[in-house]
Parts: sequence; C-alpha cells; structure tokens
Amino acid sequence: MESGKTLAARTPNKPGRRGPGWITLRAPIPARVYWGAGVAFLLGLLCFWAILTYSGAVDPLFLPTPTAVLQEAVQQIRTGVLWKDMSVSVYRVMVGWLLSTLIAIPLGALMGNFKFFEGLFEPFIDLVRYMPAVAFVPLSILWTGVGDGQKFLIIFIGTFFQQVLMVMDNVKTVPPELIRVASTLGRSDWETLREVIVPAALPGIVDTLRITLGWAWTYLVVAELVAAQTGLGFRIMQAQRFLATERIILGILVIGILGLICDLSFKLLYRWLFPYMRGRGA
Repeated sequence: MESGKTLAARTPNKPGRRGPGWITLRAPIPARVYWGAGVAFLLGLLCFWAILTYSGAVDPLFLPTPTAVLQEAVQQIRTGVLWKDMSVSVYRVMVGWLLSTLIAIPLGALMGNFKFFEGLFEPFIDLVRYMPAVAFVPLSILWTGVGDGQKFLIIFIGTFFQQVLMVMDNVKTVPPELIRVASTLGRSDWETLREVIVPAALPGIVDTLRITLGWAWTYLVVAELVAAQTGLGFRIMQAQRFLATERIILGILVIGILGLICDLSFKLLYRWLFPYMRGRGA
C-alpha cells in the first residue's frame, strides 16, 4: 500500500479552477465591462418598472409610471422647487456630516492608539450608537429649536457614533512594525501618531468618510421630518399626506442620485490621493 507522500508525489499539481470570462476571483476587468454591467442592471430595473406600471399590473396609487415621475420632475424644475429643495438638503447633509467628521477623526485616532481614551469613550459611544436617531427628534427640537440646527443635530447623531468607531478601527490596522521603527528612530508617541500612524491610516479614513457620507444622506428624511418648509425629505413627507406617489418616488430618486454623485466623487478623490492603492483592490 502506497503512503500518502508517495501518492501526493505522483499526483500532478492542478491549477485552481478559475471563473468563466470576467467572473474571476479578485481579477481586474475592463472599465467598459464594469460600468456596462451597472448600467445594464439599472436599465433592467427600469424596464421591469415600466412593464409593471404601463401594463396596469400595479395600481398607479402604489407605483406610478416612469412617465408620471418624469412629468413631476419637469414641473418641479420649471417652478424651481426641485433646485431649492436640493440645495437646502445638500447644505443640511454636508454641515451635519462635516461636524461629525471634525470630531470623529481626532477622537477616533486617540481611541485607536491609546487604550485610556478607548476605555473612556467607547462604552458611551457603543451605548448611543444603538439608539435610533428618530427617537432624538423630540429632544433635538427642545435643545435646538426647529431651525437648521435641529437638522444638523439629527444627521450628526445618525453619523458620528458609527463614524468614530470606524476611524478607530482604521488606525488600528496600521502595522505595528511601522510604530516600532518610529520608536527606534526616537519619535515620541505624538510624533509617531502624527507622522506615521495617521498618514498610514489615511486611505482607510477617506474610505470611511465616503461610507459615512452615505449614511448622512439616509438620515435626511428623519432630519426634515418635523418643522421643515423646504428640502427633499420635507417634500417626500408632504407628498405622503396627499398620496402623491410620483412625488415620493421622485424625491427618493433625487436623493439616490445626489448620494451616488457624492460616492463617485470620493472614489475619484481616493484614486487621486492614493494611486498606489489600486493594486490592492481599491
């Protein structure tokens, strides 16, 4: 009877099976295929929507036709309502997200590098991040009134407590060898943090900012739920009262498009700032 080693020696090495065509594990694909697949999927969804609505399979009260949504968009553009709502909503999202970012980055860097700060802040952050942001709406009105400050606060609450923990994880991924080398060269803890850890963690932090900006957009409707007179979220909630589903769909689509523009902008910024990361799946 042959031993396992003998059998292994006689067994030819077979390469792992690869996926067909462009579907290969971690393999790059042409840009035209990448973008073409996404466009084709969106067109497929649009065709499915059109079939459901134009055929009468779904009542327009529940799902309007693409034509009805397009007509609503044209009307809002002509009256200037859409541009006003978009500008107000972008302003609210960006201010709330920037306030969160300005605090989350330095605090997350401290928590990721000093156990004292992690132990000091993480229990409280873990507690609050499980609380739904919508539950803070009554308190936010009491604390800041019904102006834009209340909208900023809701977006901040919905974004910050997740963002700070993600930044903490970003700085923790810096290889300890880099920190030891900096210490060997005589750098202090704060110099190592500023000159080694933060630059090494910056690609991950930028990616975290991209993801959390998307979260900020998801809290827009909650932020504009009460005492708002303009904004995409306000327009959606107003349309709900009158069962104007074409206006609701339009508001949702516009928020999605604005969020997609922000996401693509961050991806372009990432590639410009960190071209050396392209070969690592970025």
